Amino acid sequence: MSKNYLKRLWQFAKNEHTRLILSIFIAVIAIIFGILPYYCVAQIIINLLLDNHNINFYMNWCLIAFLGYILKTILYSLSLSLSHKSAFKIIQNIRLQVIEKLPKMSLGSIQNIPSGKFKQIVIDQVESIEPPIAHMLPEMISNILGPILIIIYLIILDWKMAIISVLSIPIGLFFLKFVMKDYSKKYYKSVEKTQLMNSSIVEYINGIEVIKAFNQNEKSYTQYKHRILDTAQYYYDWMKSCQLPMSLSKNFAPTTMLFVLPIGLIFYNSGSLSIYTFIMSIILSLGIAGPLLEALNFIDTFSRVKTIIDEIDLILNSPEQLHKKEEILLPNLDISIKNITFGYLKNLEILHDISLDIPYGTTTAFVGPSGGGKSTIAKLIGGFWDVEKGVITIGGINIKDIPLTQIYDLFAYVSQDNFLFNTTIKENIRMGNLLASDAQVEQAAIDSGCDFFIKNLENGYDTMVGSFGSHLSGGERQRISIARAMIKNAPIIILDEATAYIDSENETIIQKAIGNLIKKKSVLIIAHRLSTIVKANQIFVINNGTLVGRGTHNDLLKTNKLYRKMWESHIERKG
Repeated sequence: MSKNYLKRLWQFAKNEHTRLILSIFIAVIAIIFGILPYYCVAQIIINLLLDNHNINFYMNWCLIAFLGYILKTILYSLSLSLSHKSAFKIIQNIRLQVIEKLPKMSLGSIQNIPSGKFKQIVIDQVESIEPPIAHMLPEMISNILGPILIIIYLIILDWKMAIISVLSIPIGLFFLKFVMKDYSKKYYKSVEKTQLMNSSIVEYINGIEVIKAFNQNEKSYTQYKHRILDTAQYYYDWMKSCQLPMSLSKNFAPTTMLFVLPIGLIFYNSGSLSIYTFIMSIILSLGIAGPLLEALNFIDTFSRVKTIIDEIDLILNSPEQLHKKEEILLPNLDISIKNITFGYLKNLEILHDISLDIPYGTTTAFVGPSGGGKSTIAKLIGGFWDVEKGVITIGGINIKDIPLTQIYDLFAYVSQDNFLFNTTIKENIRMGNLLASDAQVEQAAIDSGCDFFIKNLENGYDTMVGSFGSHLSGGERQRISIARAMIKNAPIIILDEATAYIDSENETIIQKAIGNLIKKKSVLIIAHRLSTIVKANQIFVINNGTLVGRGTHNDLLKTNKLYRKMWESHIERKG
């Protein structure tokens, strides 16, 4: 693994360096005490062969071995306790960094990342940081250092026996090489497969209503099932290819006796090896391979760390909307757009050289064929994205010089896709103003025309709306979102197809609610129902990302063919 990833992992742990270093130090001391029992056993066997009958001698060595084991266990547990506390604190900090990063990213960047991938990064991948930090640092270092100390001691006794005691390990590593070949690529591929599977699961669940409505159960389930089986098959094939070399590696590496016993016996019979060194080499060699194999297990963790950090940094290193931090005084709330060219993706423009002005206190409508860029203009004004070509100003000040939080405070946004949190109706309305009282919440509901149906629910304002507001109808969700916008009391209102799901029976209620919402405010309306915007102060006609007409309803009927055609079509449908 590249040193850069170790460095990045250490950067994530910057507030926990002291605790991690202490954990490593304690683990090293623990492994030294862990060697003591091997040494004690060797001393006991040697003295038995020398016909030593002093029971106190053996009791003392047994006591030393027992104390070494106890101290090793206590210190090792303490080391892991410290490293785990650090790991969980680091995981918390990483997740907080990710959550704090998301609002700073443009909505376009977030929408380009599948929701299933967000879930896997924030939950699964960040969780995967725990083994490298909690185990890899203290355990791997101590598991490597312990065998090194044994080998150094064996070299002091007899350098030839030191070499013989580790001969089985290279054989095990030879077979392990076939497992680790292209491991990083295979692990990264497994992450991609899992992300596709997660996205497919989320898509299937979220789209279950459409799937059932259009009788697409079999087709949609087949795709969903295929992704899951494909992921399972990938893991099965990968693990199967590793089975034989991994088994050979695990069986050959620890068999130090395969060389130590026969070769040591030859040396002993020839007189070049003492019985003390021979027995000590046999016993201590048993403590070499085990810890080293445990350390080698972390090679898998090394490979994962690279992918995990790449996934986390995909979010943390994403471009941010660069706005000034300090709130500024705006002389007025007039909006101006000058020569805006914009696209969510590079080399794919949606808006082409758009310029327009929106005086404060007026009602402005954007109309045009679907996909022409109407909602994009409104979202750019609301600070959902930043533009690179052209300028958007509020009160004559470039919105990049206005803090994002201040921009968000200026706007209340009601869209055709109204997101409700899985909490009560009362709390969903209160999202517009977290300091609002229950009385203010209910008043907003009355003004938005949803108090009647709320009170008819079993639990009234304490009714849970379900995931994405699934327990309510589309019209009910829209009225609640209007109530939420009302309670926010922002000076600029954006209505993006705000009456899209309202039936004719409730349209009068909603129009009255919107009338209450927009009093003495600037209003930006994106609408297909042209009858709802005939009294707008100005209407902008957008077609294929280009401004092709502006004026009042009557002006555009006379001068703009596209608007006149849309109006005639609207009247025909309404009739």
